[in-house]
Amino acid sequence: MKNSLLKFTLAASLILNLTVFATAGYHYYQQSRTWVSPFGKVMEKDKFIFEELSLKPDQLAAMKNKAITFRAEIDRRRMEIEARRKELVTLMRDQNPDKKAIDVTIKEINGKQEEMQRMIVGHMLEIKSSLDVEQQRKFLDLIERNMAGSGRMSCPPTHGPMQSS
Repeated sequence: MKNSLLKFTLAASLILNLTVFATAGYHYYQQSRTWVSPFGKVMEKDKFIFEELSLKPDQLAAMKNKAITFRAEIDRRRMEIEARRKELVTLMRDQNPDKKAIDVTIKEINGKQEEMQRMIVGHMLEIKSSLDVEQQRKFLDLIERNMAGSGRMSCPPTHGPMQSS
């Protein structure tokens, strides 16, 4: 009786461990296949929003080369911002938070976000300048659609209609 209970416990533990391992592996695999565009759109790593435009093959190749370098830089800057945000939370956890250090960290975060926004706009203008007039219109429509769809540029949602007292 004792022996069969031990076998059952070991089998259940093995199944549980394998399930956790498989789930973690699946989530890692899914995350490694995607990238968040500067507009907040989650997309596959080898896909680009400008592929929706009717580009000539040489335009597409040139844009992909620029975009790969740009993505790496944006990801690096996002990691820097995330590190600063973690520092901010650490500062706030102190029993007596240092308000000056918090203000400095907030300014650093804001500065890095502003730099990144300027980079993104500069990159978009560079892409726009390499397109003809019709492609530029489609490109800007595509940007506008992606920015609106991400929810990052809009106001926070309300929780139902306001009720009067």
